[in-house]
Amino acid sequence: MFEKVLKNRILSAAAERLAAGRAAKLTGVWGSAGALAAAALGRMAGRPVLFVTSHLDAADEVADDIEVFSGEAAQIFPAWEVDVGTDHVSDEVVSERLRLCNLLSQPSQQRDESVDYIVAPVMALLQPVPSREALAAARLELRKGRDLGPDELAGWLVEADFENVEQVDQQGQFARRGGIVDIFPPGVAQALRIEFFGDRIESIRRFDLDTLRSTDEIASYDLLAWDKRSAAGSARAGSQADQAAQLTSYLPADTIVCIPEPQDVADLGREVYDRIHSDLIGPDAPSLMHRVEDVLGALGAFAQVHLHAFGPKDSSAALLDLGIRSLQQLSLNTAEAIGELGELAAAARVWVFCENPAEASRFQELLAGSRLARASRIRTRIGHVQCGFHWPAEELVVVGHHEIFHRYAKRRRIRRVRMGRPIDSLLDLQEGDYVVHVGHGICKFDGLRTLQRDGLSEEYLTLRFAAGAVLHVPASRINLIQKYIGAKQRRVSLSRLGSLTWARHKKQVGEAVRDLAAEMLRIQALRHAGQGISYTTGTDWQRRFAEEFIYSETEDQLKSMVEIDRDMGRPRPMDRLLCGDVGFGKTELAMRAAFRVVEAGRQAAVLVPTTVLASQHGRTFKERFADYPVHVDVISRLRPPARQAEILRRLKLAQIDVIIGTHRLLSKDVAFADLGLVIIDEEQRFGVAHKEHLMRMRATVDVLTMTATPIPRTLHMALLGLRDISSLATAPLDRRAIRTEVCHCDDRLLRVAILRELNRGGQVFFLHNRVVDIEPLAEKVRALVPEARISVAHGQMPDARLESTMLKFVDRGIDVLVCTTIIESGLDIPTANTMIIHDADRFGLSELHQLRGRVGRYKHRAYCYLLLPDSRPVTPVAAKRLKAVEEFSDLGAGFQIAIRDLEIRGAGNILGPQQSGHIAAVGYELYCELLGDAVRDLRGEPPRPRRETHVELGIDAYVPRGYIASQRQRMEIYRRLARCCGPGDLKQLAADLEDAYGPVPPQVDTLMDAAEIRVRAAAAGIDSIIRMDPDIVFSVCDMAAAAGVFEGAAGTVRLVDEKTVYWRPPKACMETPTLLRVLLKRLKQSGQEV
Repeated sequence: MFEKVLKNRILSAAAERLAAGRAAKLTGVWGSAGALAAAALGRMAGRPVLFVTSHLDAADEVADDIEVFSGEAAQIFPAWEVDVGTDHVSDEVVSERLRLCNLLSQPSQQRDESVDYIVAPVMALLQPVPSREALAAARLELRKGRDLGPDELAGWLVEADFENVEQVDQQGQFARRGGIVDIFPPGVAQALRIEFFGDRIESIRRFDLDTLRSTDEIASYDLLAWDKRSAAGSARAGSQADQAAQLTSYLPADTIVCIPEPQDVADLGREVYDRIHSDLIGPDAPSLMHRVEDVLGALGAFAQVHLHAFGPKDSSAALLDLGIRSLQQLSLNTAEAIGELGELAAAARVWVFCENPAEASRFQELLAGSRLARASRIRTRIGHVQCGFHWPAEELVVVGHHEIFHRYAKRRRIRRVRMGRPIDSLLDLQEGDYVVHVGHGICKFDGLRTLQRDGLSEEYLTLRFAAGAVLHVPASRINLIQKYIGAKQRRVSLSRLGSLTWARHKKQVGEAVRDLAAEMLRIQALRHAGQGISYTTGTDWQRRFAEEFIYSETEDQLKSMVEIDRDMGRPRPMDRLLCGDVGFGKTELAMRAAFRVVEAGRQAAVLVPTTVLASQHGRTFKERFADYPVHVDVISRLRPPARQAEILRRLKLAQIDVIIGTHRLLSKDVAFADLGLVIIDEEQRFGVAHKEHLMRMRATVDVLTMTATPIPRTLHMALLGLRDISSLATAPLDRRAIRTEVCHCDDRLLRVAILRELNRGGQVFFLHNRVVDIEPLAEKVRALVPEARISVAHGQMPDARLESTMLKFVDRGIDVLVCTTIIESGLDIPTANTMIIHDADRFGLSELHQLRGRVGRYKHRAYCYLLLPDSRPVTPVAAKRLKAVEEFSDLGAGFQIAIRDLEIRGAGNILGPQQSGHIAAVGYELYCELLGDAVRDLRGEPPRPRRETHVELGIDAYVPRGYIASQRQRMEIYRRLARCCGPGDLKQLAADLEDAYGPVPPQVDTLMDAAEIRVRAAAAGIDSIIRMDPDIVFSVCDMAAAAGVFEGAAGTVRLVDEKTVYWRPPKACMETPTLLRVLLKRLKQSGQEV
């Protein structure tokens, strides 16, 4: 297709004008044809192309279109955003702008990426970039063998505005650990690890941010400064005008500049410039942007192509008419839409662009079934075309798959963003935290201390108990310590060291949880005894349905789908909890499960807490099932009674396959023909009566429960195996953490925040949860931002008006929606990326997290402002709640939010009043352990392995501060060490330490050997090994297993009793390295598997 377009007569004439140094004005350009024309002109002339768009959304669409038509990558030059009230510039945008400038500054033969096509929104061109001279001065060559020391590199990084952190996690950070410096430069997917030998670079390695392990070695790297002020070109303070330049200063002289509707683009640029100067920085502040006239003048130095749908009124140049027409909307009925394509095929070749091979295969199947006479003239290609068109002169019709099936009209363009990191461990101790020592009770953690005894050093966790008693626990036994969660009172009672009270509390809780476990097991047994349907897995349609998902699944999604498939393949009813943060892909998995049920001839019901969410899910399911003969409908109070009655009639007659609704679905008049699956979204938001109804359902049909902030009872039952859980803990590609700020309500802040979102073509949620005064607040917002289209939505509005308002907001007819928490669950509006929550202290923690999750679902950085009231004080509990939301702003924070909710509200509020005292007595984590023990005992399963060998050999075994300065990182190493179950784990840990921190010091080597002795001794049935010169004393619990340790041992072996063995090795063996080596040799010879 593209090769044929390259021979077009009109485009050839335009290319000739460009070659002669004249502008070419093309009319009759519709839809994605503008990108096709730009790509063709670039190829015909053999020249690079800069395509200017109005917004970033349009830039994404044009870049996709260019790549699809030309087969070459298109680079996007994005616009940066400044945070409200700060000089902070978006890290990702700075990175991308610097990367592209750096690419353009290199000779073409040295570039590792093509820059033949660049797409830039006009706002990005208005914003300055560093001059070529400033960019060159900001570059540092890292080369293996170069004379450059870690001090000099660290100093350069600080000057270059890199942030010095303990461990790099984001672009623009570096971490130094002795002779190793980790750097995460802008514009790359992997961080760098620079290892030095003295003041010389010994190696440059890329490493994985999740595992911290090196992946490959490179010879050199050009490091670019991360000075965000100069990268932006200007900031409110310290700007140097002579360093600011335009992107055009980097473009090759023969670049072709394509501008669709140039007057509209110029007008929009002026509007954006004026808004920013009048609102974001103030009219008298230094400029953050180039003037529109300066940018247009700079662009005028290049050959230009103007693209028009119609001819411009003031045109003085001859116009070249391509004669391309817009493609009329195809019928909503798939069969009729394919018939309309057949009519177009009578006079043209029709190209249908599908997202993936599965979509293309499904379309070809439908096309073959239509028996069109001209089906052979309808072809498919893989790719996303935003807007189809008809080009009669070329006998060409281009149509996107979404235009036939009316789904996925918006598509996220995948950027250079790494996969999100899995949720970290719950145990993240800080000094001052309450902790539980499993053997001694509740205490306070006072940090790590290095203590000396008999001239030997070891690191200890310092714990403070009641009456000022202090206990030092060897860091190697960190597994005995748990973070305390559970009491809602402000002051937690510390245990008295040496008292019997703690043991008595543990015994009482153990007895109580046994009763609870018995009840849980009874419910589980009833469910397992129920007869369900075993569904077939892996059919052609199921495989195709999964392949049609237009995004890349995360590993967690794939794993969870396997677990759901396994449950649905069993003859007992499924009851699985699908736990994943907002936007992590739960709905897609639910749709796949529903598809499987419907394919087997049964029905699926989706139960949601709000009418707005029901409408949202209705659109999502209809789009996703559009290619298949699956009937989806929605029932809620928004539907007229007559329509509800018709839906219920069709549901009973099996004429509806998937029904989506609120608690209306649980009414007595709702009858299914053959219900197979119930999908419950946010079960904790339903009332007690509804939950009892759902419990009865679980005995007969498959149930899949979705939640973003799992109530901890559900969570810990799942972890104990009393409910099946699938966890989505990894963020999808292209998801960014939401920048969350707690601040006082300020008129200027509100105006700036709203205008910034509007300037980038987005929308705003303004949340206020009191209906009584929501209209006056909306009037205030209208007065603050008169240029914005503002509407109100709340649950007490007439149903028809509420639905109309929400649909208008979805269709971008509203800029700011002043609303209540009716938007809390599941609403997915990609263009809404700013959330303002008024009186945020009135909301619960889970509510705030859910509300924040309504933004950040598209390519932009999302913002959430938690506004504090000026008229009343904020309670300490509310302040703690807001701090938790601000603290856990990273992706995947739902788990931490649920745990912090447990801390703040008290475990008893969530786990039930009967258990609240027991949880407060021993802490949430130990409570769950005791409950798990009771479950295993009642099931007749063996108890958890508890063998923990205590090794005390009088050796220097610890992680020196000089090796790892960070207390948090040292604790993580001790935690990993305590979890090692065999020599393989220890070898991997040693390799990771050497990779990340450099050569392992003797103290750490000794620590590793002691850990291996501990692991092997546990396998050999030994409880403790204690040095009591001149003997080594072994406390043995399984003499048969341990016998091999002592057989043939040098020196004297004395059996004191059936549990105690004294071994006196030769004196030469008592030196530390030799003693460890001999002990390991003896333990290996025991013959016990580790």
